Amino acid sequence: MKFIDEAKIYLKSGDGGKGHISFRREKGVPKGGPDGGNGGKGGDIVFKADPQMASLLDFKYKRQYIAENGAVGEKFRKTGRDAQNVIIRVPVGTVIKDLEGNILADLSEKDSQIRLLRGGDGGRGNSEFATPTNQVPRTAELGWPGKELEVTLEL
Repeated sequence: MKFIDEAKIYLKSGDGGKGHISFRREKGVPKGGPDGGNGGKGGDIVFKADPQMASLLDFKYKRQYIAENGAVGEKFRKTGRDAQNVIIRVPVGTVIKDLEGNILADLSEKDSQIRLLRGGDGGRGNSEFATPTNQVPRTAELGWPGKELEVTLEL
């Protein structure tokens, strides 16, 4: 087994889900109004110090970590599902730097963790845009994009 003490990886947090445009239609309710739900939140990128690891060998074979996107909002004001966070386990004593050499995080304590990239928020559905003057909004927001970053891990 090789001992690797430096690795370069690409990270991307998840995008937020789109808001939904729909209108309530039921028997006996001819003009029910908007009922589009909000989009879900994208996944975060989290680093966690693991005392069981001794080397950065795992990052030689997997160099991209991309979180899931949030789900799209649904009818009946249902919010889309939030995406799962990506938890990256690194050895205790790992320093995370950007490509310019600036230190972003130092995971030198046992079981310490840091959220390095936050996922995008979900967009609002058309039920959020209803006002007394605009009772039938036909607009919804797109979700916010996630963030991208290339980092160097040093042990």
